Amino acid sequence: MTFSALRRGVLAYMNTIHSCNQIYERHCAMRWHVGCIGRPPLSRSQTINITGLGDMKITDLKNSGHWPTLLTAFLYFDFSFMVWTLLGPLGAQIGEALGLSASQKGLMVAVPILSGAVLRIGLGLAVDRLGAKLTGIGAQLVVIGGLLWAWLVGLRDYQATLLMGTVLGFGGASFAVALPQAGRWYPPNMQGLVMGLAGAGNIGTVLDALLAPRVAAAWGWQTVFGLALIPATLVLAAYAAFSKEAPAEFRKKRLGDYFKLLKDKDAHWFCFYYMVSFGGFVGLASSYVLYFKSEFGLPPVHAGDLAAICTAAGALLRPTGGALADRIGGIRALYRCYTIAGVALILAAVGRHLGWNLAMLITASGALGMANGAVFQLLPQRFGKDLGVMTGLVGAGGGIGGFYLASSLGYSKGLTGSYLAGLTVFSLLCFCAIIGLGLVKTRWRTTWGLLAQARI
Repeated sequence: MTFSALRRGVLAYMNTIHSCNQIYERHCAMRWHVGCIGRPPLSRSQTINITGLGDMKITDLKNSGHWPTLLTAFLYFDFSFMVWTLLGPLGAQIGEALGLSASQKGLMVAVPILSGAVLRIGLGLAVDRLGAKLTGIGAQLVVIGGLLWAWLVGLRDYQATLLMGTVLGFGGASFAVALPQAGRWYPPNMQGLVMGLAGAGNIGTVLDALLAPRVAAAWGWQTVFGLALIPATLVLAAYAAFSKEAPAEFRKKRLGDYFKLLKDKDAHWFCFYYMVSFGGFVGLASSYVLYFKSEFGLPPVHAGDLAAICTAAGALLRPTGGALADRIGGIRALYRCYTIAGVALILAAVGRHLGWNLAMLITASGALGMANGAVFQLLPQRFGKDLGVMTGLVGAGGGIGGFYLASSLGYSKGLTGSYLAGLTVFSLLCFCAIIGLGLVKTRWRTTWGLLAQARI
């Protein structure tokens, strides 16, 4: 995979992202007054074509909202996701240097995911009280401090790697800052496109898989943290200089809002579905280098290339999953995505050939990425007025799923000498999600689904 191919993939992602969230724009158009107070009425040019977004183009962003904020939010999210999973691509080299066991390496790459899950709720609350820009700057400074410490002092033992993973969780929590900061600048009929562009930072997980093992092989893994300070400083400078707070006032979230929503059983279902889909995606992304090196004896650089291919499938196919959900319904789309992912993971678990396992893991990551888009096609229809709070809860659920998968793969390798048990158990979770869909689909379609403006 070349960098030009990655560039083409990102551009394709940006030009198709709005199709995966059409229902979100329509839903927000009907409920805009619930979350936003004081925004001037939309002009005629802003309100046309809300239900038909086929004519919307990337160039339309120049005529609405604040594109420097959108651009810097994307850069912030992209870099943050890159460093969030940085220990994954470096896991093999760090593990060898520190003499870590398979279980310890699994937990090392899993801790940043768990930290990011918890911090998403905290940063989401901070955005409403301190402002998105100040919160984003603070989170970036924490990450920069961690990178500086890892570069100058080094990660001298296992405990230091866990501490570093906790700090890198601030990168994963950028989801709760970048997306609302960008989205609040734009009218409802552009929310899907804007949120998708800001959220395209998922591609950062591909970049670190490509670059980190190469830098580590050439100059040592500790140098990776030092070189990461260069884009970190540039992104922070651009973000501080050009991003702005939206002029409108928004209803502030409280910690009690999260607990209140947890009383709703549908909130638990959505958290579970995203725990499987996003948790599977990020958990696999953090473990691929360790997997390919351990199972097939590949050097870290080659393992990183294969990890990038697998991860890119999930990152780039997310909008396709949303578009599929718009076309056939979110429940049907999730049925298909979970089935494909579950079968692919089982076949990867029992396979012993590099080409076969690579194909199955690409399929699994792609299906899980599509499931991510399908979950967020359904979520605004069920929790329109509480979408901000539910995004935080669902995001935390996804992080917990990623922590479980990455750590369980390490424990599986350490206890049995194989990843078979870890991959098989997570594939069973995919099938549990299918069973769960069967339990709720009739109730969903005959209650809130009747009022939805799209297929359920």
